[in-house]
Order: sequence, then C-alpha cells, then structure tokens
Amino acid sequence: MFSNKIKSKESGILLYGITPPKSHTEPERVQEIAEKTLLRLQGLNIDALVVYDVQDESARTDEERPFPFITALDPFEFATQHLQALSIPKIIYRPASKFTQEELAMWLEDVVAHDFSPVFVGVPSPDFQPVTSLPEAYQIWNKHQDNSVIGAVTIPERHAVLNDEDIRIIDKMTHGVSFFISQCVFNIDYAKNMIDALETTCKVQNHPFPTLIFTLTACGSKRTLRFMEWLGIHIPDTLKEELMASENILERSVEVCLHIAEELIHYCSTKNIPFGFNIESVAIKKDEIEASIAMVNQIEEMLKNQGIRK
Repeated sequence: MFSNKIKSKESGILLYGITPPKSHTEPERVQEIAEKTLLRLQGLNIDALVVYDVQDESARTDEERPFPFITALDPFEFATQHLQALSIPKIIYRPASKFTQEELAMWLEDVVAHDFSPVFVGVPSPDFQPVTSLPEAYQIWNKHQDNSVIGAVTIPERHAVLNDEDIRIIDKMTHGVSFFISQCVFNIDYAKNMIDALETTCKVQNHPFPTLIFTLTACGSKRTLRFMEWLGIHIPDTLKEELMASENILERSVEVCLHIAEELIHYCSTKNIPFGFNIESVAIKKDEIEASIAMVNQIEEMLKNQGIRK
C-alpha cells in the first residue's frame, strides 16, 4: 500500500496525477471521462492516483493567463463517485485555507475512511486571508496519523529565490507531513539544489529525510509551455529555445522528462533519500495523455533496472 511505502521510506514510488472534469460538464460526459480514465489507468502499475484541486491563481501575478480559468469538480467527490473501480489509494489535494476547521475535520474523516491521503496546499495568492492556517489544518489531521499519511507540496523554484525550502519541508514534517510532491520539474539544477539544502539541514538537525516525489509533465505545445511558465515552473532558456524550435515539442519534452528522471534516480539514490515520481496528465489531447502513460511505463522500467522497484 502507498501509506506503508511512505512510512517505511521506500523509494521508487510511482504516482499518476489528474484533474477532475470541469464543473459545468454534463453528468453523462463526466461519467464518460471517468470511464476513459479508468480504462487508461487499469493497466498501469502505480502506487496511487493524485487528484488535484484546481485553484484560480490569477491574483498571484499580473501576467495574463494563457488559458482561461474554469472551475473543476471537487476532487474527492470525483474520486469517490466515479473512480471507485480503480482499487488503488487516492491522494486528494485540498486548499485548507478556504475551509473552516469544522469543515476540514469532517472532510478528513471521509478521506481517511476511504483510505485516501490528503495533501493540503497553501493560499492561491500572497494577499489571500486564510480561514484556516496550514498548522491548524495539520493539527486537525493529527488524530489520523496512526492510520494515514499526509503530504505537502514542495517548490524547487521557491528555493531558488528564497533559499529556505529545506526549512519549510522540515517545519511541515514536525506537523506530521511525511511525503512531498514537487511542482513540475524542468530545471534539474533547481531540484538538485533543493535536495542538497535538505540533505545538509537534515544532517545538522539529525532529522530523517522525508519522501520526495518529483512531478514530471510532458508539454505538447508552445501555448502549454507558456502556461507552465505562468504557473511558476522554471524552464531554462536553452531548453525553452530548444522546445520552441522543435518540430515535435511533445516528443522532445518526453525525452527531457525521462532524462530528468534518470538524473534524479541517480542523485537521490547516492544520497539515500527516499524518492519517487508523479507523472502528471492534465491535458485533454489524446497524444499528450498517451505520452504520459508511456512515461509511467518507461520510468517504472528505469526503476526496475536499478533494482529500486520490484
């Protein structure tokens, strides 16, 4: 089980990330999307399915959003009502700051009862006034720590600017967080720098390593590339130019993701840091979805060849 692998600090964890259908989608179409999702995922050897909560982050930046924001269905409801046939654990994102403590307590009871794992995310913009703080949300979760695990988000790009991601990670670990799912990685140096800082701080404080799960996402178009940058994902200039000039940006981006995975496997293994990967598929185009499925299988093969995953 996913929670056992997290608790035992097992490396080689594989996740697959999706977003729920848009909230205005007709019920028949929602069911159709769910059935297609189930069909694609039933053949994958993944440890858990990540279902994201889609937030409007437009207030975070003055730059125009490349794609318009459209609200999505609640990820917990989508997972419980439409994906129950997929008998693997689900990881459900939740913006704790938007809910009261009573609402979060009730939600957590349902999440744990379904053998799901929560990931609390922070505020969508710096000036957002939270209803419940992250420490308060973690305190509510503490009653479930014996039979559940809770995750958080980590952002290598934030470490490149503020140089404190290692402190943020350890602070969340003191509140019970045991695994961290990164923002999509396209800058391998940013990821390595964050790992190095975390390694140093853990050794100084005699603190155990958490499990780091690195998100990888194929990019199928120039517009998607711009959207990734809008989200705060850093793409090195040389790589950006290469992708923009590529005759097949999707194929090249998959090659880049696989190379990043290979480097991170070696880097984390040499440091004895428990790690895994989250292959994200938030696109609606068939070729991009198929590329994400292929990436899961190829990364699984990498991990098996290294003796990391059985």
